[in-house]
Amino acid sequence: MSDSSPLPPVRLHPEAELARDVLSTPLLSRAARLARWAGPETRVDAGGGLVDEQLPAAAEVLGLSGDDAAADASEAWRVAVDTGLVEIVDEEEGTVTAGEDLAVLTGGSPQDVLTVWLAALEAVLADASVPDLDGLVAEDGDVDLSALDWDPEAEAEFLDGVLGNLYLLTAGEDTPADAPVPLPALAASVIVPSDMGEPTNDVLEQVSDAMMRLDDQFRMLEPVGLVAYRPVDEALMAEADEEPAAPVDDTDVSRYGMVRLTPLGLYGLRARLLEAGFDAPAVGDLADKGADALLDGTAAFPPGAAQAETEQWLQRRESLAAARELLAAARGSDAGAPLRRLRCQQALSLVGASAEPALREVLDDAELGGLARVWLTEHGAADVPAPSEAMVYWLTIDTVAAQLAAEGNSEELRALVEGLARQHGGFFEAVWRVEHPATADVLEAMGRLHPDKKVAKEARKAAFKARSQQGG
Repeated sequence: MSDSSPLPPVRLHPEAELARDVLSTPLLSRAARLARWAGPETRVDAGGGLVDEQLPAAAEVLGLSGDDAAADASEAWRVAVDTGLVEIVDEEEGTVTAGEDLAVLTGGSPQDVLTVWLAALEAVLADASVPDLDGLVAEDGDVDLSALDWDPEAEAEFLDGVLGNLYLLTAGEDTPADAPVPLPALAASVIVPSDMGEPTNDVLEQVSDAMMRLDDQFRMLEPVGLVAYRPVDEALMAEADEEPAAPVDDTDVSRYGMVRLTPLGLYGLRARLLEAGFDAPAVGDLADKGADALLDGTAAFPPGAAQAETEQWLQRRESLAAARELLAAARGSDAGAPLRRLRCQQALSLVGASAEPALREVLDDAELGGLARVWLTEHGAADVPAPSEAMVYWLTIDTVAAQLAAEGNSEELRALVEGLARQHGGFFEAVWRVEHPATADVLEAMGRLHPDKKVAKEARKAAFKARSQQGG
């Protein structure tokens, strides 16, 4: 995913709600408890980690038990240090004190709380990219990195790619926000080349290896609140010659792991994408901007997100003033103007009858008169003047140009093209004369899209005439 790729807009939960989610995440709540527990007798090692002798006490404070208690307590302590909940007073003595950010969790603004959580997220993501070092520790305590096939930069890039794809799947309008993604599909999305038909055995083995890495990583990322994760069934990890303890259902895809971004995770990944230079819009970003920013900003939005963004924009304005501002912003002869007018028309469909004066004011406008008549007619207004033939054809070109910009060569546009050619006798002979910047491009598209070869040829001839008239 390059930083120039358009990302779909996301719908974030309110910051106050997300801040409450932060306070309930297992890892950060443990880190805060340890920060409050730490006192004059607490000691850390040279790396800031809690000394081994105090890990049992820390685990007890957190109510942890079992084989992983000390490791979980150590992880929570590292997060407390990395997020500023604990500050090291004297590195040589290993003494600590409560950090300034500890008070933020109880007395700070939602934005302040989320900033602390983002620091915790970065710490956990860094840990998740480090492989399991068990078995690599020599007798003298040193780690034998030569026995480890590990590229830190590549590992971090792999995890970022997986999380980027999970973000895209979550943000997509066709995917329910709470729908989990099967781990095999997520792993395949970063391993299998997009132009590969049937994956080779080697590629399938890479996907399997990636699944096992991601299983470990998502287990680490769930306690910080980034994801909700159903781990890979332990029975699948058994050796091939081992008999499972109970019959297993090979058709149950959930056994291979299921993951979804939480609302907090969506917020966190978007923050990281923005930091990395991506354009990662969120619904509501344009609510306090002008109509020109709204129409341009929602140009590439899918329909649902565009409507949600527009509704928020309209809620802050009086209907008549909003309609006038939208109409003024919709004018123009640049390449993006037709799509702006389409978004304007869609936005005006959400305002009430009180906006009628603004539409009547532009009835004689060459660019806006057609859409004004459509709005007035749809709202049952009286005395709506009939459009001239020239205005009808101009609006037709403008509409098709907008649809081309919004959807490309879609089936809906193909149907529209067929309908126009069928319903209007002599359509191409008349329409090539329309003085619209997109006339030739629209006619060329109609020639490309229409299934009837004779009609397609007429469209191409008309496009040639239009381009000659425009001097192109």
